[in-house]
Amino acid sequence: MRTRVRTRYRMPPTAKARIAVLASGQGSNFAAILSAIDAGRISGDVIALLSDKPDSGAVAIARAASMPAWSQRPKDFASRDAFDESLFSELDRIQPELILCAGYMRIIGARFVERWTGRMINLHPSLLPAYPGLHTHARALADGVRVHGASVHFVTPELDGGPVIAQARIDVRGDDTPESLAERLRPREHALLCAVTAAICAGDIGWSDGSVAVRGRAASTPLQLGDDDCLLVDIP
Repeated sequence: MRTRVRTRYRMPPTAKARIAVLASGQGSNFAAILSAIDAGRISGDVIALLSDKPDSGAVAIARAASMPAWSQRPKDFASRDAFDESLFSELDRIQPELILCAGYMRIIGARFVERWTGRMINLHPSLLPAYPGLHTHARALADGVRVHGASVHFVTPELDGGPVIAQARIDVRGDDTPESLAERLRPREHALLCAVTAAICAGDIGWSDGSVAVRGRAASTPLQLGDDDCLLVDIP
């Protein structure tokens, strides 16, 4: 028998987790994480922002917050592997406990992902395993789905194929466009990423033998984000 439990994850009383954020775009997810930390909802500190777009909004947010920001253009490197080597050498140097891919739009090579197995998560704008890759909102609308959403998953070498930790869902409206769907989903994406990050930093969620563990037990299905921005957990 399974019991549905709504939990607002509490911060541990000890040291805060060291978090690195990878982002390519305007940085709204990054900003949401910073706000949640400032409000005491995440027991962690962002130690650096890393980006493949030096002129991105995410980099501007980091600089405005006087936060270390590593940013390089992939075209300035001889190969994809050379760029990834530089990026992950920086991660090796600063040694975060958790890496958040928050709107990071580059595919990361397998050998770099494997360095951080179980310590890197990604926010993806679909209810995985549906619609991995790009143009998720347009593809969902083309298929006529009634429910759409976002997922946070552990990063593995398979594109958007790692174990799904949690999801947020919204109803699709008859007049939705890819743009309107993305706009309505965005606040739920922010809440989802913050809730999962808080749970990992609190030690309530982790990686265990290739699957998601919730309080030390393997999760059979992804957690769901409730209307109050809490994760809904099934505990046997």
